[in-house]
Amino acid sequence: MRRALLVLGTLLGLSALAQDRTQVLVYGGDWTDLITLDPQVVYEFTGVMIVDNLYETLVRFEGTDLSTLRPGLAESWKVDRAPDAWVLTFKLRRGSRFSTGREVTAKDVVYSFERALALKGPSSFLFTEIAQLKPGATRALDPYTVEVRLPKTASPQSFLSILTFSIGGVVDSEEVQKNAKGGDYGKDWLAQNSAGSGPFRLVRWDRGSQVILEANPHARVKPKVQRVILRYIQEPAVLRTALESGEVDIAEGLTPEAIRALSNNPRFRILRAETLRLQYLGMNMKPGSPFANPKVREAVRYAVNQDEIVSGLLQGNALKIQTFIPKGLLGYNPAAPYTYDPARAKKLLSEAGYPNGLEFELLASTGICGGGVPCPDLAVKLQADMAKAGLRARIRTIANAELLGIYRAQNHQMVLAGWSPDFPDPDGNATPWADYEARSLAWRNGYNDPVAASMARQAALEADPKKRAALYKLLTEKVLREGPYAVLYQPAQPIGLSAKVEGFLKNAMMSAPLWTVSKQP
Repeated sequence: MRRALLVLGTLLGLSALAQDRTQVLVYGGDWTDLITLDPQVVYEFTGVMIVDNLYETLVRFEGTDLSTLRPGLAESWKVDRAPDAWVLTFKLRRGSRFSTGREVTAKDVVYSFERALALKGPSSFLFTEIAQLKPGATRALDPYTVEVRLPKTASPQSFLSILTFSIGGVVDSEEVQKNAKGGDYGKDWLAQNSAGSGPFRLVRWDRGSQVILEANPHARVKPKVQRVILRYIQEPAVLRTALESGEVDIAEGLTPEAIRALSNNPRFRILRAETLRLQYLGMNMKPGSPFANPKVREAVRYAVNQDEIVSGLLQGNALKIQTFIPKGLLGYNPAAPYTYDPARAKKLLSEAGYPNGLEFELLASTGICGGGVPCPDLAVKLQADMAKAGLRARIRTIANAELLGIYRAQNHQMVLAGWSPDFPDPDGNATPWADYEARSLAWRNGYNDPVAASMARQAALEADPKKRAALYKLLTEKVLREGPYAVLYQPAQPIGLSAKVEGFLKNAMMSAPLWTVSKQP
């Protein structure tokens, strides 16, 4: 009987909530890259955005300011230089609570960091390679004080920035251990449950349909709406209709044409969020691949008409860029030596041993690419451009989650993909793009160049900004000429909003603090 009353009470509560639409925010978009909601494992755009709302980190960035670290779970921190290490000491706020009601203490921080190292997830290189964090290097000095020791070869400033990313999310250690199975650190359970102290908690995830978040009753930061529904809508035309009908309040993934039309309607607002995202082609250089030949890769770069992509498909909603550090970060290099030249690309192909051209598979997502362009449309444009140079792409479009699985297994030939750095520092791009041992983009594309990797490591540790920028100039130009990438553009993120929505923002790291959003009747 008690259970029946509880269920009835819950249903009545949800019914009342449904009637008050000001307390329900519906956010529509292509969320098909969502694989897991475990903060120490998640590495995809959608998952990271959601996890930011479920978990708190020791330090954080606020709003669109990515230059100033703010207190998070830690009310203060300091960095000391010991003879053999950097020593970072964090003082936790008292009274922060997980969604279970348990207080956040130093043991939870230690467990979360050790868990990240043990799980060896896609973002673990941020801790192991960049921060060089070792098991046992994080200690609880007392219930509210955490000490982290980093080698002198690591950058403590980079580590602090890394802690703002999802891997730094602090989990309820007791709740996770209670749901762990076979030494998995609760990985399976946390993939679709939450155990954080963030403004929201996860209610349910219906794969391919919706993700539902509700206000965490114990959160230190109280959200302005009680429920957020992230609704999967992959088709841009359907997304636009949903926004215009009021079915969704926020629409991410609208086409440039839809954005232009909605801009003239007072019922809606358009947010053009700056991004650090790069849209690019990745070419697998593994032995035996045609893209192992540098002349083939150079041919691809001459066979892409970036100007038409930016001015046509994107309606100018992007920056033409060819190097791997985006505008907005130290080390941005505006060099763009490759112009559309199919005749030159054909000559390079012939010199590479393909006088009759080359046929290959181009892997693309069924979803939306940077700037609001459907990825299949961008793939077709690339296919048409490259065909004029004898590069015959067979397009294969699949859901983004499946694409990522193939890409991470190095089983692609060419892939159309997007990338955003995990923390706002040039090393957030340099290490993944240039260092094979980081097991990120360079590894996926078979780019194993010890010189490039060494340059990335040297630049990461350089304290002098001018010297560091000079190193990145050398590195970006080397990777531009020799690497496995054809960078296409740096998009803005066009997002359509109902005029009733207030307080929504998305920063250049693609984080959207949904707890700041409110709705008018």
